[in-house]
Amino acid sequence: MVIQAKQAEAIPGMRKHSQWRDVWKRFRSNRVAMVSLALLLLIVAVTICSEWIAPYPYNRMNASEVFQFPSLSHPFGTDNIGRDLFSRVLVGGKISLMVAFVSVALAAVIGSLFGAVAGYFGGKCELFIMKCTDLLMAIPAFLLAVTVSAALGTGVLKTALAVGLCNIPRFTRLMRAETLTVKEKEFIEASRACGSSHLRVILGHVFPNALSSTIVNVTLGVSTAILQISGLSFVGLGVQPPTPEWGSILASGRTYMRNFWPMFVFPGIAIVVTLILFNLVGDGLRDAMDPKLKR
Repeated sequence: MVIQAKQAEAIPGMRKHSQWRDVWKRFRSNRVAMVSLALLLLIVAVTICSEWIAPYPYNRMNASEVFQFPSLSHPFGTDNIGRDLFSRVLVGGKISLMVAFVSVALAAVIGSLFGAVAGYFGGKCELFIMKCTDLLMAIPAFLLAVTVSAALGTGVLKTALAVGLCNIPRFTRLMRAETLTVKEKEFIEASRACGSSHLRVILGHVFPNALSSTIVNVTLGVSTAILQISGLSFVGLGVQPPTPEWGSILASGRTYMRNFWPMFVFPGIAIVVTLILFNLVGDGLRDAMDPKLKR
């Protein structure tokens, strides 16, 4: 058994496979994280299929059914022009999650690349990248998102781009720290000695060793992105009507908040529940990937 264990440690593929299997085992033992993941996957699946699940077209107006409170025919009620709120919250969730995933993916790719370059090469390159990163992080995230969104304009893709650009610094700092940790390791030196290019070392060794922390950061980053997207739409700089998005539905309901609560409460609940689930899953992943951090 000892010999087999040593042989497994000597084979990188088997070691990585065992590592991820241990991560999954630790994650499964966290009941809160598993329940949160199951609920989150359910929300994602429902929003993806929202246009088929929704009982009504999300933009269908009915002047005879305005300001209807929740009922069997309209579970979340109707809005000020007779549109079914349940259908709009479902489709709005699809838009919110899609924009959040795209923006975080963009931030993760660009930020990780900048961070790896800064940490690997060091010197003036690192100084320039990190000074720019520190400058951007000194500005409140939502204020930066508002500024970028105002410059780019409104719309689904432009909102994703604005939020993605604002989240690049967090991934840059993370990847730089991970790169500084691994760049002097023996396997990096061995790869260089074998004639590997800088690009190959970064893509083949630095990125894989930072994957676990990046996954955790992406999971937690999605919740931040959803909040930023909803905030931009709420102030009129994000996804524009008639396209439903949780923030824009909230914005349309704020005028009637005192007299007609469904337009404000249900999209708000959707945002809060989704944020909590993403954070719980992210915390579970962090504890599973680095048990030493678990309190």
